[in-house]
Amino acid sequence: MKKTFLFLIILNLATLVQAQIHEIGINVGGSNYIGDVGRESYFYPNSIAAGVLYKYNSNPRIAWRAAFTYTRITADDADAKNRVRKNRGISFTNTLKELSLGLDFNFWEYDLSTIDKTATPYIIFEAAVFSTLAPQKEISPGNYTYKNQYSFAIPFGIGYKTKLVKDFSVALELKARYTFINNIDYNHKDIKALQFGNIHNNDWYMFSTVSFIYTFGRPPCYAPR
Repeated sequence: MKKTFLFLIILNLATLVQAQIHEIGINVGGSNYIGDVGRESYFYPNSIAAGVLYKYNSNPRIAWRAAFTYTRITADDADAKNRVRKNRGISFTNTLKELSLGLDFNFWEYDLSTIDKTATPYIIFEAAVFSTLAPQKEISPGNYTYKNQYSFAIPFGIGYKTKLVKDFSVALELKARYTFINNIDYNHKDIKALQFGNIHNNDWYMFSTVSFIYTFGRPPCYAPR
């Protein structure tokens, strides 16, 4: 009985190994911030964003994903359409590093090993943790100390992917991140010079990217057995 049970476990593991389908890729594009400084448009990429991603296709409709993205977040009141902001004249630049985990849900079945299932729009569901710099205290007028802060974001987005050639594909994605902090722009409730905007509105940041992806494993993309 034990030998039979062990054999079944090994057989199942072997099947899983054969069925694994992996994707690795790089993503490049732009990012932008939405908050108390600068423009209030949702997608207006004004900084370069870049990163790496990994996907595991569990079936033709669902792909689990993990990604790391780096960008500089910047905004300037000079670009705002709001006259109050234009006259205020605040600007900032911050760095942001993000690690996200989630899944893609494909509208259509996606399978690179076929002829007619090599493109689909999809919805992105994720959870993300990110780090930025935050002001800590004022040393002298206009000079501050900073520290790394970590927080969570609720990400969601949409994408479209299609085959390029053989095992390579390309994906276009628009992703929004709602954060639980209000100081990506260096806002600080205890430093008078850094008190501006609405303290009750948390910041957002956006990604507009294109990904170049290589698929490997057996089969090259998920195929029902």
